[in-house]
Amino acid sequence: MFNRKDAPNILIVDDTPANLELLSGMLKERRCRIRAAISGKLALQAARNEAPDLILLDINMPEMDGYEVCEKLKSDEKLKDIPVIFLSALSETMDKVKAFGVGAMDYITKPFHFEEVYARVETHLRLRRLQFELEKHNLHLEELVKEKVAEISDSQLAAIVALTKLAESRDGNTGDHIERTRTFARVLAKKLRDNPRYEGSIDEGFIESIYHTAPLHDIGKVGILDSILLKPGKLTPEEIKIMKTHAIIGANTLQTARGKYPKSVFLNMGIAIARSHHEKWDGGGYPDGLAGEAIPLAARIMAVADVYDALRAKRPYKPAFSHEKSCGIILENTGRHFDPAVIDAFKAIESGFSGILEHVPEGAG
Repeated sequence: MFNRKDAPNILIVDDTPANLELLSGMLKERRCRIRAAISGKLALQAARNEAPDLILLDINMPEMDGYEVCEKLKSDEKLKDIPVIFLSALSETMDKVKAFGVGAMDYITKPFHFEEVYARVETHLRLRRLQFELEKHNLHLEELVKEKVAEISDSQLAAIVALTKLAESRDGNTGDHIERTRTFARVLAKKLRDNPRYEGSIDEGFIESIYHTAPLHDIGKVGILDSILLKPGKLTPEEIKIMKTHAIIGANTLQTARGKYPKSVFLNMGIAIARSHHEKWDGGGYPDGLAGEAIPLAARIMAVADVYDALRAKRPYKPAFSHEKSCGIILENTGRHFDPAVIDAFKAIESGFSGILEHVPEGAG
């Protein structure tokens, strides 16, 4: 890369020693650092050892002519941006067209005049300096953008942690449930990505997002009365109706934040999960009665993760079901409660779910 603080580093390539001596002398007077090569092979070796800021390249040379040398330079990722000026006694238009075709920046016809050579050299060195400054500026901008993106991502994750901690404060079992279900959702999404149908929908960003936003699925429960949320027995039909409102409460809370950050991937997925993870594939879920692929993909994945964990958990109104019984119930509801494609992914990795639950058992928190 061009270093504007140093004397320009110029590589001159010509099989005629007299030409090398003449050009070297001319440019040294202008405080340029000169290296000379008498063949294309030596020129490539010299450039790879130390990339010059500019190359003056003769065309007519034995073994490897200037066109071939230039093509090899332009095919090298580290050397391709070095400006090349051809030097040649060939003056036909097609010779010049060919020179530009292989990547040359300029063309000087022999016999050359020193002032012309230096004017062209100085012009391309100045362009190289500007290119270097632009690259440095763009790199600085890129780093600033990365810092801002990281800052925003960190703040979003911090907000998610704060919200989930709020939910945990209402329900002692929530923390364990959150850790398990977010892991279930991530491994399900990874497996579902193998399905060609979801090749364009599920990428690393989606998988990372569902892991971080899955904890928001029940955030709306902070708006449910303790007498219902913490009731030790079965809920009455009226209490069930109130409990179901947690999906809308959670989504509405996150939508308020989305008003300021409408393009936030985290918030958009969090809203989809919070509102729709109780929807059913056949349309029998709540709160909107969505069916099939009208249900957001993240919510369809979350539904399986949430139900599996609920089935495995011990509650005052039910015992903890075994892994086998829980899987049986989920498979029986394929196409009714659950997306068949998500269940195909679940069947392929269901043994891993049991291992996750053993790693973060019920009541571990």
